This record gives sequence, structure tokens and C-alpha cells, in this order.
Amino acid sequence: MPIYRQIIDQIKYQVTTGVLKEGDKVPSVRELAARLAVNQNTILKVYNELCRQNVLKIERGDGTYVSSNKQTIPVAERRKTVSNVLREAAILAVQLELPIEQVGELLQKEYGYIVSQRASRRKTDLSEK
Repeated sequence: MPIYRQIIDQIKYQVTTGVLKEGDKVPSVRELAARLAVNQNTILKVYNELCRQNVLKIERGDGTYVSSNKQTIPVAERRKTVSNVLREAAILAVQLELPIEQVGELLQKEYGYIVSQRASRRKTDLSEK
């Protein structure tokens, strides 16, 4: 896979998982190119493609920002991200010889916990406004 596609996928992954949030400033073209040891034109191509997909927005003279939330990323790509993480969990479960039923129970428990935590945070955020 070309390096620019890998970088695009990584940035989308960070948006999907909430590492990068709407309004976050991303590194400049020069800074990210230096950090990843790639040509600046590669990063420019990445940023332009992500702008075309409405994941990033470039503010001339100010920088590049995450323009939207994870809903901008197609469902198929979000599913792929989750599938990749679940594949790693499945490998670990097989190595530890956990039955699929227990793995399913663990996933349901964790999912339920996270959903309830997010709901609690939203209530708190709304009550503080």
C-alpha cells in the first residue's frame, strides 16, 4: 500500500477512535513530513485528499484542522477499523484459549459499560451549560 494511503488511513483511524476530535489542529505539512520522514508533497497530497473527503479543513495562514466527526467517515471504513481491532482481540483470545462465548460476554460487558459512561458524560455536559 502506498505511504500516502497508509497516512490517510492512520489519520482516519485517529478521527474514528476519537484520538483526533473535531476542531483539533493537525501538524503542519512540514512538521508531519519531518516526523514521518516523508516528502512534504506526500503530506500535502494526504491533507488535500482528506479535505476532499471532509475529514480535514485547511484554514489558509492558520493551519489544518479536523473538520468533522467520525460520521463523515463511511460506515464501511468504520467497520473495517473495528474489525481490525477485533481481529487482534480474537487472536489473543485464541492464544489464551478463551471460549467464544466468554469473548462475546466480555465484548457485550465492555460495550455496555462504555455506552453508559458516554451517556453519563453527556448528561453532565448538558447540565453544566
